[in-house]
Amino acid sequence: MSEPGLALRSPQGRGVIAATILGSGMAQLDGTVVNVALPRIGRDLGAGLTALQWTVNAYTLTLAGLLLLGGSLGDRLGRRKVFVVGVIWFTVASAGCTLAPEPATLIAMRALQGVGAALLTPGSLAILEAVFRPADRAAAVGAWSGLGGIATAIGPVLGGVLVGVAPWGWRLVFLINVPMAVAVVALARRYVPETRDEEATGRLDVLGAVLAAGGLALAVYALTEGPPQHWPVALVGCLVAGVVVLAGFVVVEARGSHPMMPLTLFGDREFTAANIVTFIMYAALGGALFLIPVQLQRVSGYAPVAAGSALLPITAVMLLLSARMGRVAQRIGPRWPMTVGPIVAGVGLALLTRVGAHASYLTDLLPALLVFSLGLSATVAPLTATALASAPARLVGVASAVNNDIARVAGLLAVAVLPGIAGITPEAYRNPSELSDGFHHAVLIAGGLAVFGGLLSALLVRRKGESNLATPDEPEQPQAPDGSSPDDAGADTPPPRAACPILAPHAGS
Repeated sequence: MSEPGLALRSPQGRGVIAATILGSGMAQLDGTVVNVALPRIGRDLGAGLTALQWTVNAYTLTLAGLLLLGGSLGDRLGRRKVFVVGVIWFTVASAGCTLAPEPATLIAMRALQGVGAALLTPGSLAILEAVFRPADRAAAVGAWSGLGGIATAIGPVLGGVLVGVAPWGWRLVFLINVPMAVAVVALARRYVPETRDEEATGRLDVLGAVLAAGGLALAVYALTEGPPQHWPVALVGCLVAGVVVLAGFVVVEARGSHPMMPLTLFGDREFTAANIVTFIMYAALGGALFLIPVQLQRVSGYAPVAAGSALLPITAVMLLLSARMGRVAQRIGPRWPMTVGPIVAGVGLALLTRVGAHASYLTDLLPALLVFSLGLSATVAPLTATALASAPARLVGVASAVNNDIARVAGLLAVAVLPGIAGITPEAYRNPSELSDGFHHAVLIAGGLAVFGGLLSALLVRRKGESNLATPDEPEQPQAPDGSSPDDAGADTPPPRAACPILAPHAGS
């Protein structure tokens, strides 16, 4: 008797893979190309540093706040339906970004883009789990992850090329989503069968989603606007209100019968430790990746395409090494990779202080990026694997979403806070010399955060003999992921996925 579900090599199976890869690829591509376009957006729209911070954070804010709710909607209303609605929503908002006449409109459209991404993102991976037969699920996820990584790799280069095209420039960065969306909708309608969780019960955790998004919005607004305005009373009150609302979110999740973020997950020491380190590492990563393209273009004189291409070694090294490091962590345990990796990444970030007005790519920038990439490659797979392997099997999908959301929130807060802490004020942004000094302070702070994350791992993560991770000597735990191409052990739980914003920057890992 044949297994239920689609075969990967069937025409319909290939259509499903194409639809989900293109759909999640839209969000991935958007995340990488926009950072490269920021200096040109600032010049064309007269946007200062704060407006550029909001151009990034408005998107991440709505995506992070609504991601878990988007997954629940797909389970209840139909995964294909919510996926297609998210693609269309994302594309309409992208068109709005293309036509934005001034920064406020662009920021509003970016927030709407984040809502669309929160709808389409969880569905892309959930569709693979739901429609393919068990024997083909791991291969389907592997194809989706690998081909999706191509979108991540070409994003910075494509962004640089598009930004340099006259007269549209940076607007083409958003316009490319339109033809991709047409293809996704056509493929989804033809090939993707509708699925839903027929056993889903209880109400959607709408209140939790509202409190999470609202609390983050208040806090991020205060943290972004506070430093340049020297913290007036109104912004201090806004920050306090944000903290109170987020505390309310925790209370609702603790008392709710169907919370979107079950706090019982954090009762496991390993899960809590992994997510603390995730927050620290992705704060360092998010802040650095926001500022590197700005430094290269405004201080070092790189053209947009050169600035985008300069970051390719990060993606290349991670695509090459992340899965291998996942297997190493399975053999020796996650503690040492999660200790050494962040420290090496921190050294790489500190080396970016050599990047200035007359920086050489080969002697100043490339060595720093390679060291940083090696450290990040050693960290990502065991970090995500530790978080997911410590969760109960029935909650591994939720644990994956929680871990990814924590990574996104960390990047969101870093973009809001790091420039101000490093002394990059709106005035400094307009002065290349002051901007460069602030950038050097920022990468040292980010590097220090990464090192701190490694030291925390040494203290909090269990040794090999204590780990929940599956190893060759522990065959009774087949669900432990390798961090890149998760094994499907025949379980009905969705395969975990790395939360790394390089490998899957905005795809709702």
